[in-house]
Amino acid sequence: MTVYNVNLGIGWASSGVEYAQAYRAQSLRKLKVPAKFIFSDLILANNIEDLTKNLGYADDEIIWFYNFFTDVKIAPSDYPLSKFEKDINLKERHFDKEEINGGKNLFYTADDEGLAINVRLHDKEKKTIDQVSYVANGVMVKRDFYSYTKYATEYYSGTSNNNHVTHRDFYNEDGRIAYTQHPRGKNEIFEFPDQIYYSKNELYREMLKRLKLTKDDVIILDREDDGNVLINGQLIFEYHNPAKLVFVVHADHYDDHYTNKKTVLWNNFYEYQFTHTREVASFIVATDKQRDLLKKQFKQYQNVKPDVTTIPVGNLQKLTKPTKPRKPHSLITASRLATEKHIDWLVKAVAKAHQSVPDVTLNIYGQGGEMGRLRNLIDQNHASSYIRLMGQHDLTEVYKNYAAYIAGSTSEGFGLSLLEAVGSGLPMIGFDVPYGNQTFIDDGKNGYLLPYTQDWSDDKKVGLLADAVVKLFTKADQEKFIQRSYDLAEPYLTDNVAKRWGKLLEELKND
Repeated sequence: MTVYNVNLGIGWASSGVEYAQAYRAQSLRKLKVPAKFIFSDLILANNIEDLTKNLGYADDEIIWFYNFFTDVKIAPSDYPLSKFEKDINLKERHFDKEEINGGKNLFYTADDEGLAINVRLHDKEKKTIDQVSYVANGVMVKRDFYSYTKYATEYYSGTSNNNHVTHRDFYNEDGRIAYTQHPRGKNEIFEFPDQIYYSKNELYREMLKRLKLTKDDVIILDREDDGNVLINGQLIFEYHNPAKLVFVVHADHYDDHYTNKKTVLWNNFYEYQFTHTREVASFIVATDKQRDLLKKQFKQYQNVKPDVTTIPVGNLQKLTKPTKPRKPHSLITASRLATEKHIDWLVKAVAKAHQSVPDVTLNIYGQGGEMGRLRNLIDQNHASSYIRLMGQHDLTEVYKNYAAYIAGSTSEGFGLSLLEAVGSGLPMIGFDVPYGNQTFIDDGKNGYLLPYTQDWSDDKKVGLLADAVVKLFTKADQEKFIQRSYDLAEPYLTDNVAKRWGKLLEELKND
């Protein structure tokens, strides 16, 4: 059995889907079930291995669509600078060298050749490289990409103000070109020595065929592209047999505003899957509340009874307990800095609570488009001394230092940061909205689950959050709240979540 997990892209600040897959990888390793994670986006800004390793994936677990058709392995960028310099005879060609960008890049120039070479160091101390850009007479002409070998080159044409990629070569280990990719607007053409694939869809279909799926294999569809470039979700539905197909619901699955007793408006990312339930061996949701609702809606609106299974998208290696006292009246929140997370409400609420709890603090972890607006809001409320934007960090050992967690989001399919917070024993504050807050906040026992109506004014919502902060820090039994959070976290320990995956996989195998 191999479990194939399907995604599109990955970055340094990844979404909950990538984190959910990384947690799943832990469970599958514990079960000793081989797993592969398929990423189909063109990822060249960094070696994909940097991004996947950052989330804890093993190199041999990764399938990257663009190097699947080569024999180059997913591996760190450890190509030696000295070897590169020797490869193109830089010393004999009398290139001058200087460090730029704080020593992160080396810039080679030779006036007699009209050529400049910009080498990006992957590791400054080890002198290894990951990218090399070539500029001829002021215009970029090509860029090479390295891991343990050169795995791709992209070629440019145009002027310094209007330059574009004409094609990309992807290599085998021996340096021969495995295939050439030709970007054509929203389409891509792939030229192999013996065949041409006229779209990314055609080549993706070929990849599925070459996986040689068996009846014991499982494909877990986490994220799919339904655009013009790739329709991998539809392709997997068509070509997954004989493997079992499992679909993970990572967000709220329907729009309540446009749903009545007779009609449901599914989330457009899930509509195809929900209307082709016969092909899906199991739908996975993260909470029992969402499972019960989805099963009810399948029966009510489509008169079908597909399997819907609850498996948390996250897990905890351990319950994390502080070795020193938590900082009194300290709040933490962690998420993408996006409008739907409503971190602005948290800033205003804590500024208001500050009037009653003068030493209250809020640290906001994460990155995103709202960073600038939040910084301005903090300044407007004269709160910079006690509300801080912390950026992106590994918070595994950070939560335990705080007194409580606060969330402003009004829709969390699960909420990995909520899980991590209760796993560190934090009392919780958030709105009574599906599904994460309802799972991790036991109202009055480990925090406060606040009433919520979308039509309420922002001032009312901010007031509720502020009152809860004051109540938590002036009236609540902190120790009892802390213990209840640890109790809620217990079922999400890695061993317990792995058992759920093991049970599902065994059922699929015997089905």
